[in-house]
Amino acid sequence: MLPLTIDLERLENALEGDEAVDHYLDLDTGEILAVGPAAPAPGSAEKYHVQPERYLPIEPLAGAKSLAMREEFLYTQPDPHAHPLLSRALSGRRPLRTFDYGLEHFPRMREAWHLYRQRRLREYALEWLEDNGLEPAGELRSRAGRSPGRR
Repeated sequence: MLPLTIDLERLENALEGDEAVDHYLDLDTGEILAVGPAAPAPGSAEKYHVQPERYLPIEPLAGAKSLAMREEFLYTQPDPHAHPLLSRALSGRRPLRTFDYGLEHFPRMREAWHLYRQRRLREYALEWLEDNGLEPAGELRSRAGRSPGRR
């Protein structure tokens, strides 16, 4: 099997993605496919040579994991004014959206959040590849390091 070239940014977006859209990794081409709610799974409409094992579903991060990522970020931030507001956001209704909205009041922290989120999503994408028996290119692996939560 030839090595796959996978767009890690698209994989990160799929992991963070909207649950209304299903994402699949095409194990033949490395392409990440987005499939809308009414569309059939990739390959299921093929008349001949149906290959369901060719398409690996990409499950988005669970809400609890997205929430935990924001909580982890919040504990890295020293701003005494932002912490109570954003902590309340994370324990209230619609915590992800409320947290993101609350960051609008703290531009420097919002910028820090985007960098943190980008780094964590890359770590999650690399973990997803590893969990599915796929290996990132050597240079990418060495630059990314291991996430703090991995053993």
